[in-house]
Order: sequence, then structure tokens, then C-alpha cells
Amino acid sequence: MARIRCDFFSSALGMGTSMTVLLPDRSAGIGMAGAAGPGDPPVLYLLHGLTDDDTIWTRRTAIERYVAPLGLAVVMPQVQRSFYCDEVHGNRYWTFLSEELPEVCRSYFRLSDRRADTFVAGLSMGGYGALKWALRQPDRFAAAASLSGALDVARRRHHPTSPLDPAVWHTVWGDRDVAGPEDDTVALLERAGDDLPALYVACGTEDFLYEDNTRFVDTARRRGLPVTVDFGPGDHDWAYWDARIQDVLAWLPLPRND
Repeated sequence: MARIRCDFFSSALGMGTSMTVLLPDRSAGIGMAGAAGPGDPPVLYLLHGLTDDDTIWTRRTAIERYVAPLGLAVVMPQVQRSFYCDEVHGNRYWTFLSEELPEVCRSYFRLSDRRADTFVAGLSMGGYGALKWALRQPDRFAAAASLSGALDVARRRHHPTSPLDPAVWHTVWGDRDVAGPEDDTVALLERAGDDLPALYVACGTEDFLYEDNTRFVDTARRRGLPVTVDFGPGDHDWAYWDARIQDVLAWLPLPRND
């Protein structure tokens, strides 16, 4: 595969930013499979967590090796500590993610724009961002996955086991309550229609966000919305995410599964 660290100017952010992109290639080196179809490849937007950046998936996992035989492009944007939101006291990262990034990527790279070929996933803050994006723009994605996602930020603000950093909350949401509006993934799920992407939720039972994930899943089940669930032993760490991203890739409705 080709791995590209792309530095570019974002009009939505009004400044330069970066993304890491993996592009499929038929050729591969020793011990590496390669695959690339004749048309524009499907794409996975893969989102980072609160303390990380666009390089973290390639540094902490073998994501390049995992996707190489799938003919799948992977776009990993950088959004700082924004929770993939238009920050009250910061920048417009939701606008950047949901409007500008797909257009910029397709202008730079050959990527499919079909819903059936478009997926999103992420870990922790990125799991929240992935499902929020899929619930707010369900016509864009065929599937969305969260690994150890912060899926209940409205309750996480003052949670006794691990409250959200007040400085982060102030920057992102200011003084307003998240419950109910468009940044509350549980509320978005309550209001969601039937034509949702396929949803996948994984979280370790030892993870401090496990309760948030069970509440999200319980809401989906109460509404009769299908969701693939993977709850089992694991903590909030890269050993867990490296294993689960392989499960997510096997679950994605890529052409090899037809």
C-alpha cells in the first residue's frame, strides 16, 4: 500500500492540518498481500482518540497490513481534542470532518463516493465521532463501528469513575448541556430513522467506558435497531483496539463478503 502523510490547508479550520492516508496497491513486498480493483476503491474513515493524532493507528497497530489485501483505502484525519465538534471556544472540527474532509480527499485521491463503499470507525473519542457522524449523516455510510467509544458524553461530564476533563468540556461545549442536541449520540439514536448504516459496538468489560457502551446498545435494542455487539474481556488500551480493528475489518460489508 501507499502510505501518505498529507499536510494541507483547511478552509473550515482556517489553518493547516494533516491526515494520514493508506491507498490500495496491487503490488506488495515480501510477506505482504496487495489488492486493488479497477475502479475507485472503498474508503474507511478511521478516527483517533482524545490524546492522539492522525498517525496513531499506523504507529500502534498493523492497520496497513490488515487492510492491504482488502483493496480498502483508509483516511485518518487529525482533529486535536475536539470530540469531532464545532467547538464553542475553538475551531469547526465537525464542519471539517463532515463537509470538507470527504471533498478534499476525493480531490486529492481516487476514492469511491458511493454509500455502499464508505465506512467510518474509531476508538474512544473517535468511536464517539464515528457513530455521531453515521447517525447525523446516515445516507453517507454503509457501516459504522465504535471501539471503546465515549458514547454517552452527556453523562460522562460528571461521571464519578472518570469525568470528562473540564477544560476539554469548556473548549468544546462551553456552558451548554450536551443532552438532547446533535452531539449526544444516545439522543441521536433515540431519534434515528430505520435507514441507518450497519452499526458495530465493541468495548472491554474492564473499560471505564463500558457503562456508556451498554447504555447505547440498550437504547438501540429498545428501539429495535440492529447493532452488532462485542463485549468481552479488555481494557482501554491498544492491545484491545489492535485485535478489535481486525474484527471490524472482517465485519465490514466489503465486496469480498458478497
